[in-house]
Amino acid sequence: MSKKNLLLALCCALPLTAAKAHVPYLAPASFEPVRGWVSLEAAFAEQFFLPEAKFDQSEFQVTGPDGVVRAPKELVAVKSRTVLDDELKTDGTYKYSTGQRFGAVFHSYVLNGKTENSREPNFVLPKGATLKAHFQSVTRAETYISKGKPDLPALKASGKGLELQFVSHPNDLYAGQPVNGLLLLDGKPLANGTLELHRAASAQASQDKTAPLPVSTNANGEFTLTPPQAGTYLLLARHRAAAPQGAKAPLYSYTSTAVFEAAE
Repeated sequence: MSKKNLLLALCCALPLTAAKAHVPYLAPASFEPVRGWVSLEAAFAEQFFLPEAKFDQSEFQVTGPDGVVRAPKELVAVKSRTVLDDELKTDGTYKYSTGQRFGAVFHSYVLNGKTENSREPNFVLPKGATLKAHFQSVTRAETYISKGKPDLPALKASGKGLELQFVSHPNDLYAGQPVNGLLLLDGKPLANGTLELHRAASAQASQDKTAPLPVSTNANGEFTLTPPQAGTYLLLARHRAAAPQGAKAPLYSYTSTAVFEAAE
């Protein structure tokens, strides 16, 4: 077994912590804009949607009802969040995406029986240590807003990295009814993947941390989930896979999220 394949096997055997780690999200102030302008917030958080660190170092994108990809009209980053303002000139569905963020390179190793982690850019494996994982984080967050009647062109995946593609329209979902979609890696269905469905805490119950609902994909990368209550949800996917030649690490550790609303 090659060193790269050995690292992949070791990394996939390690648990992927979700709610305890900072997770990216992109959430709109409203999924149904009254006027032609919308505002969204992009950040990393442990609890949704309480921003702790801004989402930066990526190319934010808007896919319009015509399928054309462009940049948002306004983008402002502060310490805890990045704020997007955008204009919806025509009716239809708009997909808002952070794009892929290539983040820190991590090393995990065992030294004297203790597991240690490092994200130092000039990391050198200590003498006597055993390397267990070496990967770069790749994160993406997306959401959808519809002006007028929802349509389909903006739902198309980019074909790059780990993506959540809805089959049920994300702006036409209801509590207690099934939602269908696909988990894709570089445009191909990802079989037997594991997802988590998180319900956002209300402002009145911000400390109420509800356990996420587990969701799995089948052999064709398809998933079905049912929002139990009306409200805003975050769907989280994580996956580790071999990185392309020339990458900063042999593996990519993908985290992708999609925020949607389930109506009554």
